[in-house]
Parts: sequence; structure tokens; C-alpha cells
Amino acid sequence: MLRSLLCTAQAALSALALTACTTIPTAFAPSTAVSRPAAATVTALHRLVADGAPGAASLATRDGRIAASRFATAGVADLRSGRRMGRLDHFRAGSLTKTLVATVVLQLVAERKLALDDAAGAHLPAGVPVTGAGGRSDLRRVTIRQLLDHTSGLFNYTEDPRLSEQLHGTDFRAHRYDRHAPAALLRIALGHPPVAAPGARYSYSNTNYLVLGLVIRAVTGHPYAAELGRRVLRPTDLHDTSFPGDDPALPAPHGRGYSLVGDHRVDSTSLDPSRAGAAGEMVTTLGDLNRFFAALLGGRLLPPRQMAELRSERATDGVYGLGLYATRLPCGVTVWGHNGDINGSYAQSAGTADGRHVVSYRINTDAPARPADGTAVLTAEFCAPRT
Repeated sequence: MLRSLLCTAQAALSALALTACTTIPTAFAPSTAVSRPAAATVTALHRLVADGAPGAASLATRDGRIAASRFATAGVADLRSGRRMGRLDHFRAGSLTKTLVATVVLQLVAERKLALDDAAGAHLPAGVPVTGAGGRSDLRRVTIRQLLDHTSGLFNYTEDPRLSEQLHGTDFRAHRYDRHAPAALLRIALGHPPVAAPGARYSYSNTNYLVLGLVIRAVTGHPYAAELGRRVLRPTDLHDTSFPGDDPALPAPHGRGYSLVGDHRVDSTSLDPSRAGAAGEMVTTLGDLNRFFAALLGGRLLPPRQMAELRSERATDGVYGLGLYATRLPCGVTVWGHNGDINGSYAQSAGTADGRHVVSYRINTDAPARPADGTAVLTAEFCAPRT
């Protein structure tokens, strides 16, 4: 959920073997062998591990050829068994959920069931709070567009001191299986003063997409996860992607996720993902992420007008669009995508403007120790000469 976490490098991890997987799992077996990963990509994954991630993996796809993608790994998926990350492994994708939510909201806009300038408070299920104490935070003054591009000014519920300690701090182990209803999390957010007036400035907040999940439910009459399944997962064949609600288990196959709680590394694989909801509960695979971003950027999920809105960063001074953001790499290439983190997992996906070249990578800890390490993976893939 784009939450910064400074990780300390573990000396033992520097000795972990780096591998590049060149075999194809049965479920993906095509007539040609998977391509060998670029040396620069392998080096970038190695750096993520050297800087503290137990394991790292990436999958690069060109022209939608998932079966012939380039897969690489470094480190391990499980510190106890030494198992390496697999191409088909499931993991929690955190805020990458937001791009799928934004896609469905923009589909509803295209269908004229919703307008970007509508007040969010006009599209909420019965019983969901609209204002906080004293009316300082008021969803009747926040638009759908401002939720999508994080200019609503709403307080980020995951930064509530008490809840934050339970989600990520020393209380994590005692509260990892707590169930969180979206309305209850929204009530926590609305209990805080807004960080800015609606539309005044960009301020990333998980509350925005929590609300959008509720908006989808009110407009369609279905839970947001059901609409994402019908409108996004099935049309793009994302068979390994799910929105688990309050189910703490990951589907097989999967590795382990690790978090730093104080000075201790804990296994955070199992947890109740309702803490994230529409802001970040998605479980997926590298292959499904590439399929989704190839379809989205390739114009197969949204009409041209809504695609232009999705990419528009004018309200945030070039920081964030409507569920998507641009990354400008050192070589001058601009790629579009999103990243996400949740306990024990961090992932990022990015692709060229036409979606013909997409890469997704992941690590099995909360966030890279150094943001530059993640940028290096993208630079290696999009800037290095093709081999």
C-alpha cells in the first residue's frame, strides 16, 4: 500500500544463490523455450536480495506472449526450506489492486452510470458514514476523480496511530487475523481532520480506494470484487488472481512473506487481508499482472476517452493519474504502471504506453530497502539492449 519501510540488510542473505530460471512450468509450456533473462535484470534482482529481501523475481513479456516471457529469480521464497520463487507463485499485490478498481470505475463512467465530477457521498451504500466529527471530512464535497487521483484530502486510515501499530507495528502478531469492515475503516479515516481541502493537492491515501470499492457496490449492486471479476479478470483470463476478503490463506503454490516488526523479522504470510480491502487485498501472480497491464495499456479494457483520463496527471503535477502513474527512466523511456505493498510482499508492474512490453517484479518482504533498487529492475528491462 505504498507504505515506506526501511529494511536493514541481513548479512546472511548476501550469500544466497542467484538463479535465472529457464525452464517452463507445465501450465505455461509453449512450443518454444522461455527466453533467458537479461543479465542486467538478474543483477538488479541480486541487488534487491543483497539489500535485505529474502527473495526477488521478475517476469518480462513482449507482445502478450506470456508463455515465452523472461523469468528470473534471486534468493529464496522460503528461508527455512530454501525453496526458490516460482513463476506460478501466488503473492499479495497490495496497491496494485487500485489499478483494477480504477479500471472498473472508469468503465462505469464510460457507461454513464457514474461521472468523474459526481460527489462520492452520492454513491455510497446505505449505512456507510459520509462525514466525520464536526463535518471536517465530508464525502459530499469529494468527487470521484479526487478519489482516483488522491487529491481528496481524506486522511489515510492506515496511518491512524492505533491501527497502524496493529497492522505493521509491535501489535501485528496479536492482530494479524482481525477482520476489518470497510465502513469501520472509513469511520476511522473520517474521524481525523482532512490533510487538505478536496482538490487542493496530491496526498496518497488508501481511504480513497476503500471508498471507491463502496461506490462500485452502490452503483452496480454487487461487491466490488465480483465486479472486478466480471469486468476485468474473466475478459483478460486472469485465472490466478483473487480478492480473498477475510481469508488469510494464500492459494498454492506460494512461498513465504517476511516483515520487520521492530528489530525482528517475522513470517507474515498468513493474515486477514480485509485490512486492505479495495485498496490492496488482491492476490495474484507475475503472469496475471503482465496480462492485465498488457490488456489495459493496449486499450482492451477502456474506451479511448477513459484511457486518456486514466493517464492524466494534470491534477497532481505529474505524480499520479487515475489509478496509474508514469515512471520516467534514466534512459528517457517512460513506462506506465503501479506498485503495491502489504505485510510480507512488495510488487511493481510497468509497461510501455502501448502495453506491448510489460515487466512485473516482486520481493517477499514489505518494501525494497532502497527505492533505487526497484527502479534498477525497470531500467534493466526497458533501457538495456535487447538480447
